[in-house]
Amino acid sequence: MNTEILQEFELDARLAADTLVVGDLPLCRLLLMRNADYPWFILVPRRPGVTEMHALDACDRRQLMEESSALALAMENAFAPRVMNVGKLGNIVPQLHLHHVARSPGDPGWPGPVWGRPAGTMHDRRSAAAVIERLLRCLGPLL
Repeated sequence: MNTEILQEFELDARLAADTLVVGDLPLCRLLLMRNADYPWFILVPRRPGVTEMHALDACDRRQLMEESSALALAMENAFAPRVMNVGKLGNIVPQLHLHHVARSPGDPGWPGPVWGRPAGTMHDRRSAAAVIERLLRCLGPLL
């Protein structure tokens, strides 16, 4: 891993404003969305200037898929959703990032998309800590 590249990494200002940092995986920064309506985490590869998955080198692409799969499985185990939504958009925030949203009937937006819906509830310190702890128990040694 090139530590020089990691030192140049800077999280997009909008992602920084909308999330809380959970920690760093081997490639990605793991974030929790402040929107508390859903268990919603984001992976951001710590590679400056990268906006698309195909722009990552082959090793980083594989690592991103490993981290995404591990996160999705941990979220499945922690939150027992009906479906895991994993998406890469980049229309507003160009920095490469993957959303992981655990969805179930009864959540505020079910069955519609979460995109563009105003948050009904935002995480406070206590609720964020509880969701993060629940995830970390299932994520294992990656973090």
